[in-house]
Amino acid sequence: MGSQPIKLSLCMIVKDEAENLPKCLESVRNVVDEIIVLDTGSSDDTIAVAELFGAHVHQMPWPHDFSIARNQALQHTTGDWVLVLDADEVLQPEIIPSLQGAIQHEQILVINLIRHEVGAAQSPYSLVSRLFRRHPAIQFSRPYHAMIDDSVEALVKAEPHWQIAQLEGIAIAHTGYQADVIQQQDKFTKARSMMESFLAQHPDDPYVCSKLGALYIQMGDRDTGIQLLQRGLNVKNNDPATTYELNYHLGSVYAAAQENNQAAHYYQQAIRQPIDAKLKLGAMHNLASLMQNSGELVMAEGLYQQVLQIDPTLVVGHYNLGMTLKHMSRFTEAITHYQQAIQLQPDYAAAHQNLGVVLIKVGKVPEAIAAFQQAIHCYEQQQQLETAEQLRQNLAAMGFQLT
Repeated sequence: MGSQPIKLSLCMIVKDEAENLPKCLESVRNVVDEIIVLDTGSSDDTIAVAELFGAHVHQMPWPHDFSIARNQALQHTTGDWVLVLDADEVLQPEIIPSLQGAIQHEQILVINLIRHEVGAAQSPYSLVSRLFRRHPAIQFSRPYHAMIDDSVEALVKAEPHWQIAQLEGIAIAHTGYQADVIQQQDKFTKARSMMESFLAQHPDDPYVCSKLGALYIQMGDRDTGIQLLQRGLNVKNNDPATTYELNYHLGSVYAAAQENNQAAHYYQQAIRQPIDAKLKLGAMHNLASLMQNSGELVMAEGLYQQVLQIDPTLVVGHYNLGMTLKHMSRFTEAITHYQQAIQLQPDYAAAHQNLGVVLIKVGKVPEAIAAFQQAIHCYEQQQQLETAEQLRQNLAAMGFQLT
């Protein structure tokens, strides 16, 4: 007797996402058995695009609470399992076989996925609970950063046989970082009011302390931000991912103020948390930068090497390791890392410029001039005209003729 095939539902909430939606839905076309889309008031072609992909589209006015919208969408799913994506996210093809294998396990309730934050140089990876068994007890909570974690925790306490799993490898690419600045300010204000009302009812919730604290810092209110992050850290029995985030944000706020000892302390606390190494890259890389800036080059080199071992594609890691090796007069090794940074990001102007500097140090003048010309070209393309002109003048003063 063969068992019934497991049915997977995609569940989304959208508004004015006609541009992003095709890429997202194309990535799951042969993976999910149904597509459920809840539209919260689009004025573009979002609904038509979703229907082109065979989605069942439902509508509701925006309820000013992400968890209400997510739960409304969830009610329409009929699969055994639910995958939740946003329109600016794409399921990675490499993860599909292990995803399909994992949902076959009868004891697994939730599968956490690693998400690549495309364009976020500092913390390029995060962990999201977006793949879960459809179960009446699993619901989204929290008006902003809505998630299922609270209901899952309660369910596992009541029914301890359930297991939480995590897939190795990058499951989702998220491109929502290239956002318009004005839109961002508006988004900040809405996010703050949603999270503040939640915090008023849950004053010791470490997760909201972390998110709201970081938001205050982004909005320029450093003192309130630090206060909230410290409040989150004071909560007993925090989960390691939230503890990491609280320490990471505190490290970053002190690093920005050049209070290096404080910053190093919090970054080290963050790195000690028992979470996936990819998720610690932000703290490791920032701690390495602190060491580099304070002249502790051997420690900086060691940390950058660890970072690149975890993620060999981290462009800024190669660049900064190149800078550290340059300061240590290890020019040949520095050249290798600048070249790797350029290979990964060909328009990285500063990498071309510093590559030129070390090529001169090793006597490769024609190659150095070519690197400087490329740097000037990149600066000009990126409208950094003063920087391009300054570099041109400096080279002329050194007697280099650029074409």
